[in-house]
Formats: sequence, structure tokens, C-alpha cells
Amino acid sequence: MTVGVHPLAGFDKLLHYKVPETLRATLQVGSLVRIPIVNRFHLGIVAEFSAPKDFPVERCKPLAGLVYPFPALPPDLLSLAKWMSAYYAAPLDSIIETMLPTAVRKAAALKQEKLLVVARPLDAVEAAALGKRAPAQAKVYVFLSSQPRPVLKSLVLDRLAVSAAAISGLVTRGLIREESRRVERIAYADDHAAGEHVAAQPHRLNAEQQAAVDGLGAALATGKFGVQLLFGVTGSGKTEVYLRAIQDALAAGGGVAFLVPEVALTPQTTARLRSRLEAIAPDHRVVVWHSSLSEGERLDGWLALTTGQARVVVGARSAVFAPVRDLRLIVVDEEHEPAYKQDETPRYHGRDTAIMRAKLAGALCVLGSATPSLETWANARSGKYGQLTLTQRIDDRKLPFIDIVDMRVEAMRQRGGGVTLSRRLVDGMHARLAKKEQTILFINRRGYSSAMQCRKCGHVEECPHCSVSMTYHRTDETLRCHLCGNQRNAPARCPSCASPEIKWRGTGTQRVEESVRRVLPKARIERIDTDTMSKKNRFREVLSAFRAGKIDILIGTQMIAKGLDFPNVTLVGLVDADLSMHVPDFRATERTFQLLVQVAGRSGRGDRAGEVVVQTFTPEAGAIQFSRHADFVGFATTELKVRNDFGYPPARHLLHHLFRGPNPEKLRFYAEQWKKRVEEALGPKVALMGPAASPIEKIQDEYRWQLWYFCNAPVTGIVAEITRLRAVFEWPDDMIQVLDVDPVNLC
Repeated sequence: MTVGVHPLAGFDKLLHYKVPETLRATLQVGSLVRIPIVNRFHLGIVAEFSAPKDFPVERCKPLAGLVYPFPALPPDLLSLAKWMSAYYAAPLDSIIETMLPTAVRKAAALKQEKLLVVARPLDAVEAAALGKRAPAQAKVYVFLSSQPRPVLKSLVLDRLAVSAAAISGLVTRGLIREESRRVERIAYADDHAAGEHVAAQPHRLNAEQQAAVDGLGAALATGKFGVQLLFGVTGSGKTEVYLRAIQDALAAGGGVAFLVPEVALTPQTTARLRSRLEAIAPDHRVVVWHSSLSEGERLDGWLALTTGQARVVVGARSAVFAPVRDLRLIVVDEEHEPAYKQDETPRYHGRDTAIMRAKLAGALCVLGSATPSLETWANARSGKYGQLTLTQRIDDRKLPFIDIVDMRVEAMRQRGGGVTLSRRLVDGMHARLAKKEQTILFINRRGYSSAMQCRKCGHVEECPHCSVSMTYHRTDETLRCHLCGNQRNAPARCPSCASPEIKWRGTGTQRVEESVRRVLPKARIERIDTDTMSKKNRFREVLSAFRAGKIDILIGTQMIAKGLDFPNVTLVGLVDADLSMHVPDFRATERTFQLLVQVAGRSGRGDRAGEVVVQTFTPEAGAIQFSRHADFVGFATTELKVRNDFGYPPARHLLHHLFRGPNPEKLRFYAEQWKKRVEEALGPKVALMGPAASPIEKIQDEYRWQLWYFCNAPVTGIVAEITRLRAVFEWPDDMIQVLDVDPVNLC
């Protein structure tokens, strides 16, 4: 018997091995095995029980061993990996390695702790002799004899201040016994034990929620694949609908995967699920799955799911690969978020991959959002997806009042060109502070300001390695590049003309924080961005303090813009609502609308009415006006017409081909030659745009050129042809080219 194995050894090739007699009964497709390659042993995944025709089986080496007695990759995940490889033009080995936690790929041992227990009693004579001959051993024995249950070895060593030799001596004489016990590392277990989050008890459903629950229940009952869009305004109770659907899936004996767009949202979602499900049945465990966990937490969570001890997983994008048994339901919350797209190989989209996994497993996939992506909305309108709608907030709560502040007028009123906070926003914060209510301020840019510019000669401080301006950080008087991490001290004089008139320009989170502290000196203020949240668990600590009312004003970037639920927040301020609109991306308007609606949705989620202050220099923009009334349907209708007119997604599929290298002229030449080759091979099947320099032309001393492919579905055949052409095209050694299917970031 021979098997084909995908090695986890850094290359994408199927290798064949003989199966020893001792492994034949337990080996399965998806098993993790040890394989010999040259003079070393590596791990690999069994992909098939066969060998090519006329394959010289006698030359095959035997498998060296089996790591687990169960498949490390269930059949649906292995099939998903093969689909992803074809669709996203990614090496199969890179996808398999993405699916398996690092500790699994290393075949890491489980964490064990040592326990000590008395093996046999001593009579008085033996006890006296032990005390004279080995007082340290006697001390340990007496202590263990007084304990009703086994004691941690580490505790004995620490409390009694004895050496390990004393314990070893007792074990050798058979007086005590050393036992091992597995220690399971459960992510966020401390939060749950401390009751840090409010228990998610079942709520009374309104008519729309009940209709949505019934619709999802009916879809689950069929036991067939399907996709449902749960389209509900912010605060409409989508989470409660999810929870009811999860209960139905578990009651039917199935497993559940719950995806959130950001790691920061997992503690809140995990707490809600644990409190709800454990109240129903204590054995309903919830596993957390994301890249910020320790290797041990990932390994133990993976084992719990693979062995069926847990049937629910909550996590960010990569949770779509969790080995949930008998998968019946996948929930993709805030499905519109760009964070679901991976920006390195394999460049998969978590939402689309979740839909395909549901299809392979015969499960239901629920996509939830108040502002669906236009791709999802188009699929729902065409009937490809089902749709369930929630138009009202729970308990008849009103959507927050949105006040648009024209910052052009505000600048004239305050007689200054660098106004950070409008009078309307400042008055609103004062009022909330007086009423002990909370405020969230959102600015989509970290640092103090976007750049330093000389007011005399116009010189702008730019990164020497990237074609972007450096961001000024006032706390340590540094300039930092947020692309490559380059950092240097901010100059006191202009490097170009030596003028002292080099000043900051633009607004960042630090500058907003400074402005708020100046107008509200008694307020308790915290800033959340990647600069302040570098310490592990810091984000969770700040959110817990905010939820407990220990913080009055929270200032942050996109990290606080989605999914968070704070009932005491009654004011949300968007300091510069225009930032996301003025980028070279056809999705800029869509993202601005989504961002405004989502951020506004953080206000008024409790018993008190909410208010949103939107500061903008372009109040007449469509995204601003549609968001004012949370009119997604009106926005989507208008924007889809523009997309169709220009042939942008969802009208057609889009592929992005990036070329990187140290020589821009060389990049341009080869990109143009490649374009000619594609046009000759694919003709009218693909419309090409470019090549052209990328909007950010240089990053980390590498220049960037790009080419766009527009094509109609199905896209897999086009990707396969492009992949074949790439393999035979003569690329220069100093040039890197990357193909991204269905990209979301065009810069």
C-alpha cells in the first residue's frame, strides 16, 4: 500500500511512501505523519491512498510514524485547501501550513504538570528512622501525608524549600508516587471565571428577530448547504439571532464556527457564547482561535475540536480552518470588513472561504452586517443568497441622531486653519461628562499628525525607504514610517532650507487626545491605536475598564469602530470623516459609508438616546449624506450603478498582479512584456489595465508596478491559465511578482 503525502517542508510537491503494516489500520486521508526526506525526518499530510500509474513502488521509503490517531485535516478541510490553491493561485503547502497551528506542525508535546502523592504509609519506627537519616525527605513525606489529594510538585518544592533530590529519594524508595496530569490551556478562561462580561441571557425576540430565527432554523433543518445574508441595522439584535441559530445547530448534533473580523472582538463574542451555551449544557465548550494566542492555547484548542470535546469555535479570519466536527453552521459577522482578506500568501478572503467550506461540509453560512459588501448585496438581490432583514433596533431604541459639522465653516468661526475639535463636539463631550455618560472619538490615523512640512519652502519629511511621508509622534518627538517601521528624531529645522518653520500637518490620534485633555482636563481619557496597544492583553484591559465606567472618553482608530457594545456610550465623534474617501480605490466611497454607519452604531445602544457628530470638509458627499440616515439600500443602489457602468466588482471579477524590485525601469519593461504574453494567450477573456506604478510606488526600498485583470465568472480557469503562463515566463532573479485574486486593497 502506498500513500501520497504533502510534506510540511517548504516545498509544494506530492511525495509517495509505503505504509508499514502497523499503520494500515489507523492511517486515514488527512493524517499527520512523519516522513523521511533525504537524511532528515519531516511532517506531512496524507493526501491520497494511491500512486501514479507505473510508479516504481519498490523504490518508495516507508512512513516513519503517525503523530495522531485521528486526521489532522478532516476531509472537508483538505478539499478546501485544494480549492484555495486553484482559486487563489497559492501553493498547496502554504495553505496546509496556514490551516494547522504551529504547535501541530511541530508535533509539540502537550503540557504536563507533576503531582506527588503518598504511595504507602509508614509506621512509627520507619518514620523516626527517616527523620534521622533524611530530614528533608521526612519533611516532604509528613506534608504529603496531611494532604487529602495529590499536590503539585512545584508547590512542594517552593513551600517546603527542599531540593528535587529529596523528592527523588522518596520516589526511589517507593514511599511517594509521582504522577503526570495534562494541563489544558484555555484562552480567555480567566475573563469568564471572573465574570468580566455580562451574561448573554436569552432576550425576548421582536417580530423581525423571530422571523430571522425561524428562517435560519428552517435552513438548518434541511441539512443542506446554503448562504443567508442577515441584514440588520446596528443594534438590531443580530447577535441574539446568531445565538439562537447556534443553539439549533448544536441541538441537531452539529458543530459551529463563528468568525469576527478583528482579534479584538473575540473576547466579547466568546464571553457571550460561553455564558449562553454553558447555561444550557456545561459540556458546551467554546474554543478561541486566532493568531494572537500562545502556541499552547492554539494546540489545546485544536485538540479539543479535532477530538470532538468542543463543537464551537470563535475567532478571526483563520478560524475558518478550525477542525470543527460535523460542521453545520458558519457565522461570518460584519462580513463586509476588509480584515477578512489575508494580505500575504495564501491571499484568501475569509468570507468567501467560509462559504466554500460550508458548501463542502453541507453546512449553512450566515453573513451578517448592517452595511453588507456590495458583492454580498448583489448576490442577495439576485437570489443567489437568501436574505433576512432587521430594520428596527431592539426594544424600539432609536438610531442615533447624526449631526454633520462642516469643518470649513468651523475653521472660519474659530479663526484658525488647524481646528481639531468642533464646538458642537466639545459641547457634547462636556454634557456627557456632566451626566456620567461616555464618549467615543474616532480618527482613522494614528500618531500626532500625518506629516511634518516646512512652511517656508514646502519640504515634507518622507521615509527614505518608502514613497510616503513620515508620521509625527509627539510623545517621543519622532517621525515614523507606518509601512516599514523606519524611525528617526523629528527635526527642529527644515533639512532643506534650515528654517525653524517646519511644523506638523494633519491630524492623528495623539493630537486628538491632546486637544481633548486641553478642553476636558478632568476627564478620564484613554487612547487606543497600534502604538498604545503593543503590550499583550492591553486592548482587553482598556475595553474592560471602559465597560466598567472607569474611562470617560475613548479615542481610537478602526480598532474601536466595529462590533463593540457599550450601553453607556451616548456620543460618538468622527473627527475627520473624509480620510477614507480620498484614496485611489474604487471602494473608497463604500468603505467610507460603512465606516460612518458602523462607528455611529456604537452610540445609543443602552436606554438613553445616542448622538453622532461627524466632522467633515465635504458634507455634500454621497457617502456622508446616505450615512446620515443609515440608508444602505439607497447608497447601494447608487453605487452599484457606478460599478456596473465602469465594470468594477461585483460586475466583474478583479485580479491584481504586483511586480516588485529594486529597478523601476526594469519592472516596467517586464510588466509590459508580460502583458503582451497574457493578451496573446487569453485574448478577449480578460480585459487588462496597466501596467502602471502603484499608488505607493516604493516600500522598503522596493519599487512597485501593477497590472489589473478584469474577467467574468468563473474565474478559476483564468487563474489556472495565468498560473501556467507565470511558470514558463522568464522572470529576472531580482523581481518578485504576486497575483492577488479578488483584492480588497488597491494601494
